[in-house]
Amino acid sequence: MNKSILPCVATVFSMVCLCATAETVTPLKGQSPEIIQQDIGACQAQAGGTASTSTSPQTGGRARGAATGAVAGAAVAGARGRQHDEFYDQVDDDVKQEYRQNKAKDAAVAGAVVGGSRQRQDRRQDRRSTEQNTAAASSAYASCMQQRGYQVVP
Repeated sequence: MNKSILPCVATVFSMVCLCATAETVTPLKGQSPEIIQQDIGACQAQAGGTASTSTSPQTGGRARGAATGAVAGAAVAGARGRQHDEFYDQVDDDVKQEYRQNKAKDAAVAGAVVGGSRQRQDRRQDRRSTEQNTAAASSAYASCMQQRGYQVVP
């Protein structure tokens, strides 16, 4: 193969193979396409694969928070009712039930807010971790390729 065309072929080949890392690799020592492919595979394996570590998204934070809040609200309403037995016994059963339901509803709303907030916080943390892992893997990959005689351009 003509030596002047080899860097162009290798660059095009590397752009096709490295779409996951979005880096361009140019051979500096006249490596053949087979060697380039072997080096890319070895460096990707050394760097931890394709550098994308996605976790499954958390779902249901609001629903879980609402359910937990409703249970807590009902428990609090029952406990308050037992604290004031002398007054609580004089109140109609429908009023007692409405009071417990209102307390459960209020606590469920608060629980949904807290659950949604925690879910967003977890997602932000996961995103930061993924970005850090991707950057570390990309850096390790570029270092490996440079040691093997390639120029790596992000």
